[in-house]
Amino acid sequence: MKQLFLTILAVLLFSGIYAQEFNVTLQVTSPKVEGTEKKIFETLQQELYDFVNNRKWTGYQYKPEERIEGTILITIESRSGEDFKGKMNVALRRPVYKSSYNSALLNYIDKDIEFKYVEFQPLEYSDNTFSSNLTSVIAYYLYVFLGIDGDSFARNGGTPYFEKAQNIVNMGQNAREKGWKAFESQKNRYWLVENYTNPTYSSVREAIYRYHRLGLDQMSDDVETGRASINESLELLKKANREKPGLFILQLFLEAKRDEIINIYSQASPMDKTKAVNTLKEIDPSNSSRYQKILETGNTNTSNPTGK
Repeated sequence: MKQLFLTILAVLLFSGIYAQEFNVTLQVTSPKVEGTEKKIFETLQQELYDFVNNRKWTGYQYKPEERIEGTILITIESRSGEDFKGKMNVALRRPVYKSSYNSALLNYIDKDIEFKYVEFQPLEYSDNTFSSNLTSVIAYYLYVFLGIDGDSFARNGGTPYFEKAQNIVNMGQNAREKGWKAFESQKNRYWLVENYTNPTYSSVREAIYRYHRLGLDQMSDDVETGRASINESLELLKKANREKPGLFILQLFLEAKRDEIINIYSQASPMDKTKAVNTLKEIDPSNSSRYQKILETGNTNTSNPTGK
């Protein structure tokens, strides 16, 4: 009996040390939906929160401080019985070593959100079965979160999770809902994971690794060494852009990083500023005027990981 008690105690203590993978803020709003009982959206929000944060998504044990931070905001724009339509904003961030700063990894709005939902009916999901568009979309983005986060800490560290997301896309080819098929759009769930798993664009994933692990994470010890790695990451992004101008995941990277990059290079040497601005204008021409400001600023921002 004593041995059984000690075993149970050990399990409880061990469970307290470790946590699930995600600490994701999840919100469901319905500002345009009138004449509908709002409680159903509160129930949906709580059930999705539990689905995301209290389910095991990998075979690894995460400490509470290691949980992946992100946001999923679902905006319901119409409802007809059990059928819901809207959009979903997904945002991902990761901490920077020896800093209180969190760096954005992804900020994307998926406008092809359609699903069936019955209040209090259990949310069904299996990695091997496409049984619900709602849970499949959520699981897809969680695996994308894991993939991008993994790449930011280790070279190609996100590969197993991008493969999981790709499997969901494969199973979704017969779904009636939009977002899973190549011909529906040039920027949807199909192309997002296709870009990450396509060897032709592997330089983007290498850039993610160099930018974060060898760049931002090193800046607390040596700003110039960290910035040198970020210089290399921009060259890798330029390579990807020349392979395919307007590459989807490159645009997503820049959307998440644009302000941060401007801050980083606003504090760089004149030579680094000029080189970075020329590269950024080439890969993100629609924002050339914003990058031009790098050349006009001095060392004004010391609150981000590039500053001391």
